[in-house]
Amino acid sequence: MTLWSGRVGEVRLASEVWAFLKAEDAELLPYDLHGTQLHARRLHAAGILDDAELAEVERLLAEIEPDDLEPGDEDVHSAIERLLGPLGRKIHAGRSRNDQVATAHRLYVLDACDEAVAALSSFAGAVLEHAEREAKTPMPAYTHLQRALPITVGHHLLAWTEMLERDVARFRFARGQAERSPLGAGAVAGSTLPLPAPENAMRNSIDAVADRDFVLDYLYACAALFVHLSRVGEELCLWTTSEFAFARLPEDAATGSSMMPQKLNPDVAELARGKAGTAIGRLTGLLATVKGLPLAYNSDLAEDKQATFRARRDVRLTLGALTALVSGLSLDRDRLAEAASDPLLLATDAAEALVREGVPFRDAHEQVAAQVRAGTFEAPEPAPRLGDVGAAVRAAKERWGC
Repeated sequence: MTLWSGRVGEVRLASEVWAFLKAEDAELLPYDLHGTQLHARRLHAAGILDDAELAEVERLLAEIEPDDLEPGDEDVHSAIERLLGPLGRKIHAGRSRNDQVATAHRLYVLDACDEAVAALSSFAGAVLEHAEREAKTPMPAYTHLQRALPITVGHHLLAWTEMLERDVARFRFARGQAERSPLGAGAVAGSTLPLPAPENAMRNSIDAVADRDFVLDYLYACAALFVHLSRVGEELCLWTTSEFAFARLPEDAATGSSMMPQKLNPDVAELARGKAGTAIGRLTGLLATVKGLPLAYNSDLAEDKQATFRARRDVRLTLGALTALVSGLSLDRDRLAEAASDPLLLATDAAEALVREGVPFRDAHEQVAAQVRAGTFEAPEPAPRLGDVGAAVRAAKERWGC
């Protein structure tokens, strides 16, 4: 029986309609259990549940497991009400599935953000271990995928962790947006029952049930993260080619070919790169869903669940796999040093040496460019340009708590 079956009486939904309407929201179960416990305590404070009833509700909620869900449950909300037995008929007083699902989803996003930050810290830690070891290992920096200037591997890897730090900030922002409680908003305009307001309650009941900005903020954090992981994945793919040969893939974080016996493929890096498009699609899809909805709740908002569930899974699995890949990556210092020994990497140094002698930069640039065209360029002695990379790595490790 559905929670709304009183309106339609004995009429049974067509099987095709039931299959279409039934929610795939089992991942929300622990969060809806927590939200229901919070609501039960509000009912107790209002005198609607007595002490014994509250204790029984809390006991039953603690015993509910995912295996208790049944195919006949429309969603986790109706499943919980069923599993509470006779007390389930009292537990929905003063609330709607509108504020109920918003509460559970917000709790879910809080957990998902914390999980993402923890996984980012592990991945950044693996990157920073390499950065510390290779703080002085030379390599070329690239612009337009062409060799540009000399840097060190440590400096390059710090660029990865700078992106990841911004990702952490975005997940923490999304977490903050999800912390407000919509409990008490009911279907759209609260309740006539004397229920106490929850802590950190949202100010407006209409906004409380209609708002999905916290989901959009989370999906944006995921999309931005995957854009960064895509860039990292692309560089790992390049660096482990025979053409670059800057690094070797660990065999426990790579795959082979079903036909070519010699192949070792960077599937983890490629899939991390590929998932960026999917993450961007989830964000744009929900933006398009929300943009045309009148206030307050509309069933279109049910589309936010699967996007969030799948985004969380992708973040967890991708960061875990990339952490394993980077932890086992072997850098070829000789090959890196060979690439960094290209004398043309010091062309800018030569132009800046002329500037220090009083030559206008544009004149210096033209003189050095002419030498490069003529094949007469001679590289000067390298000059310091990056500061203490080791100190920068140590500062980054301190920020990350490594």
